[in-house]
Amino acid sequence: MNDIRKSEIIRKTSETEITLSLNIDGNGVGDIDSGIPFLDHMLHLLAVHSLCDLELKARGDLRVDDHHTVEDIGICLGEALKQAIADKERIHRYGAAAIPMDEALAQAVLDFSGRPYFVYKVQIGKEQVGGLAVESVPEFFQALVNHAGINLHIELIRGENAHHCIEAIFKAFAHALREAAAFEPRIKGVWSSKGTLA
Repeated sequence: MNDIRKSEIIRKTSETEITLSLNIDGNGVGDIDSGIPFLDHMLHLLAVHSLCDLELKARGDLRVDDHHTVEDIGICLGEALKQAIADKERIHRYGAAAIPMDEALAQAVLDFSGRPYFVYKVQIGKEQVGGLAVESVPEFFQALVNHAGINLHIELIRGENAHHCIEAIFKAFAHALREAAAFEPRIKGVWSSKGTLA
């Protein structure tokens, strides 16, 4: 079992350069600089509401658009989660949260199953919020899912304001993550009838 649940990821490509550090058992401290103001806000909320400590410095080809930067941050956060959670022993494994943000209500349900699968049922009637393309939000989560090896379902139950909708989504994911990553002292090994998660 991994008692120190921390990780650091460095990713450098011709499109992005990213340094990310994660402490699953932190205090919700976020130090975020992605070059995309609204994404910084969302990742800070993710840290606060998951109680993970997250440090991120990202530089990408934003002169093109935000796609490469957002996707690569998702890749790095997914890899960081996979490393930090490690053997998955004694964790709850499953997490679920429904979070309101004014008129918006979003739900996230996840499983540290070791098998990546992503469902995203969201309709937002706006193209961009604070420098972040709305279509990049599912790209972020898809990259995270693929590299963390988790099963994640996100649904926007209702909502009109794009800021509120995306904020509710990130907060719901954060709370589901906190629940899934928490320890359950009665579990021996991993919480699976098969005795393994993969």
